[in-house]
Amino acid sequence: MSLGHACVDVYQGAVAALVPFFVAERAYSYAAASGIVLAASLLSSVAQPLFGVLTDRFAMPWLLPLAAAASGTGIAVSGIGGSYPLTLAAVAVSGLGVAAYHPEAARAARAASDGRHTAMGWFALGGNVGFALAPPLVAAVVATWGLRASPLLGLPALAGVALCGAAVRSAAGRAGSVPVTDEGAERAEGAERAEGAGRDDWPAFLRLSGAVVCRSVVFVGLSTFVSLYVRQRTGGGAAAGTAALCVLYAGGAVGTLAGSRLAGRWGRLRVVRHSYAVTVPAVAGVVLVPGPPLYLFVALASAGLYVPFSLHVTLGQDCLPRRMGTASGVTLGLTVSIGGAAAPALGALADATSLRTGLLPLLIPPVVAWFLLRGLREPVPTAAQSPVAGSRA
Repeated sequence: MSLGHACVDVYQGAVAALVPFFVAERAYSYAAASGIVLAASLLSSVAQPLFGVLTDRFAMPWLLPLAAAASGTGIAVSGIGGSYPLTLAAVAVSGLGVAAYHPEAARAARAASDGRHTAMGWFALGGNVGFALAPPLVAAVVATWGLRASPLLGLPALAGVALCGAAVRSAAGRAGSVPVTDEGAERAEGAERAEGAGRDDWPAFLRLSGAVVCRSVVFVGLSTFVSLYVRQRTGGGAAAGTAALCVLYAGGAVGTLAGSRLAGRWGRLRVVRHSYAVTVPAVAGVVLVPGPPLYLFVALASAGLYVPFSLHVTLGQDCLPRRMGTASGVTLGLTVSIGGAAAPALGALADATSLRTGLLPLLIPPVVAWFLLRGLREPVPTAAQSPVAGSRA
């Protein structure tokens, strides 16, 4: 599941990694380039909670390999031709694939991990590794042969389809080894599971979702523009920009594992609140510090944004124990993707002023997230559900 997650999330990272090449080869403005990020996230933001609701009601393990294929296909065709509308449509297809993947994958991964924070951290790490691999992959292909070589970017999707298919077969094999009970016992077991799941805490979940939206705005904003910004600030060209994006994504791998371990010692909400407090000076350093030290602040911002990543998922699932698919669809999808909606506004501000001024608003969301989570109580962890049947007893 973790490796399959990497193969899918490489296409989330690829969208931002492609932005500088769209600007260079097609002379897109900052606003037009950020519109591509919006196209990838807008459809995903609407579709992912819907997929979450579906996975709460129906077993859809077959969706995982299909979603992996769709996410890769969209990026693979995004560089073909020079039509802006077709490019938007292609990245939207990729976003739809990502939307279809995450709710079912998060629920299945939680079941396979028995709900342990560290194990879920490894699953989230797979996605972060995919993000981190996207900039060098895009640079290796597009910087060498141009956007017309984008079909080569579809290769990780083939591995993702195979890995997701293997995970589905493994889960089905475990489910098949469980003795089949009669219908009455099955109903009683389902009722007992539903009763033990506890009540959904929607007020706490909404506050948590607001914090994830704030994180998303900062992360998508930095992902979209940090490569271009570092080029300007350091004068290092394309290599300097790609390196900054790699640092932003690779730092997330360390942050995700650190978050799961710190949560086991200090509690999830305490760790998440401190992470947002660290993010504020880190983003300030990215925007204001000149020269090579800027990379240190990019790494610190990455840690501050990624330490809470897997914790958001398990917190959301524990807030909505009866609707884990919905919780996963919102925390991994809707709230994360909303950040893409802010990217064009940042791009428009950058076009009207400067890229540095366009990034200054990113100092505000971490502060808002900290206040939203202040006073929130740790939800009681719930038992994991079967990766095949889920809550559909």
